[in-house]
Amino acid sequence: MSNLIETKYAIELKGVSKIFGSVVANDNINLNIKYGEILALLGENGSGKTTLMNMLSGIYYPDAGTISIAGDEVSISSPTDAINYGIGMIHQHFKLVEVLNAMDNIVLGTKEKYLKPKILKDKILNISSKFGLEIEPEKKIYNMSVSEKQTVEILKVLYRGAQILILDEPTAVLTPQETEKLFAILRKMKEQGSAIIIITHKLHEVLSVSDRVAILRKGKLIDTVKTEDSNEKQLTELMVGRPVSLKINRPEVESKKTILNVVDLSVMNEDGSLGLKNINFKLKRGEILGVAGIAGSGQKELCESIAGLIKIKSGAVLCNKENIIGKTPDEIINLGISMSFVPEDRLGMGLVGSMGMVENMMLKSYRKSKGFFIDKKPSRKLAEYLKNKLQIVTPNVDMPVRMMSGGNVQKVLLGREIDSNPNVLITAYPVRGLDINSSYVIYDLLNEQKLKGVAVLFIGEDLDVLLELSDRIMVLCNGEMKGIVDTKETTKEEIGLMMAGKSFKGVEGDE
Repeated sequence: MSNLIETKYAIELKGVSKIFGSVVANDNINLNIKYGEILALLGENGSGKTTLMNMLSGIYYPDAGTISIAGDEVSISSPTDAINYGIGMIHQHFKLVEVLNAMDNIVLGTKEKYLKPKILKDKILNISSKFGLEIEPEKKIYNMSVSEKQTVEILKVLYRGAQILILDEPTAVLTPQETEKLFAILRKMKEQGSAIIIITHKLHEVLSVSDRVAILRKGKLIDTVKTEDSNEKQLTELMVGRPVSLKINRPEVESKKTILNVVDLSVMNEDGSLGLKNINFKLKRGEILGVAGIAGSGQKELCESIAGLIKIKSGAVLCNKENIIGKTPDEIINLGISMSFVPEDRLGMGLVGSMGMVENMMLKSYRKSKGFFIDKKPSRKLAEYLKNKLQIVTPNVDMPVRMMSGGNVQKVLLGREIDSNPNVLITAYPVRGLDINSSYVIYDLLNEQKLKGVAVLFIGEDLDVLLELSDRIMVLCNGEMKGIVDTKETTKEEIGLMMAGKSFKGVEGDE
């Protein structure tokens, strides 16, 4: 490492502000990070984290203030500028070309893509060896696990000379074992002199991997603390501005009666492969059954097949002992089987982005109207109630939901579904992208439904949350069920191994 890097901040922000119309997204931010340091960036939804990182990565330009790299003031007006200054951002949603191999993705867009394959391969392997990364340069992206794809994304920015890395929610779809492997890589990169900024909502990960934590609230930098001197409670209070309980309740409900019975369920994907393979489980009233698995393990197919949104290859889904396979969602509702579905793609499947909250409430209730005219008053009343109860941030209930943050969109969707008084509530990643305060509001809502006798299928990605909230956890891997475990009698490590493909003898089935 050069003397310059040893004595200068990798990044130093002074008085950085960004304003969108009347909204101050970042307000006079002063922040720095050293080479050889991991800085965690925390904040609620809308606190300004993404805006701040977008200015470092060249997507936005500051309205005020200065950015310095290694002691020199710079102007970053494009992503190309950012990479030229040694800044690389690894986004939560990977930007890879699936049909190409790792090597081609890494050099794509560079002049070196014209070099001989052996020279490129050797250079990539040298970089990966330096930072402890494992990669097969000639392996196609579509054959890779999520963890392998993430490694390719990291190598893409390292290949371009990045010494400052920004990672946005990097563990969202990783198993515990893959997460620890990633953290080992980050620690190695830190030892090699890289400056790393990690954005995550998972406080235990912040405490595990970072050196310092910067906390944003409503666009302002509230504090920067040493990780070793902090804890989850302090960080949460700094984020939300008041004391918050970090305990997820798991109320006990007696006399659970099976309401949903899934028998030998198999579903084909669009590419002709099996998305689900002979899935068997029972879901009981007053129970939260968690579903764990790395992304693409069959969670989407499971939700959509139960909700009547896709055709199945074989098997049965019995709700109150009646097979609902082959029936449309409307027919399922008309049979008196109330199944609410909170999809992974909120605006693609759950809500109409150009409509406001009122109209989106009506999408669930308009069938009940009689005559030619639809009364908007009940939907408006519900929209106003949900806006207040769930603390939905929007100027008014007629504002198009596409103008809301992802977290607020999720609150609108889940609130509407719960209001329909379901017997079975299917939720896919209901707290994805939500800050900690909003997440706990959702956990409380799900527990309220549980106490009412609703059966909840909870598709999650945070194993700590799954273990605290669920009564049992079903683990999926490549469309197969690896077992169902009692949350009181299992560990995060055991579930992680099952997510990676290991089946355990003696794991609870469904008698």
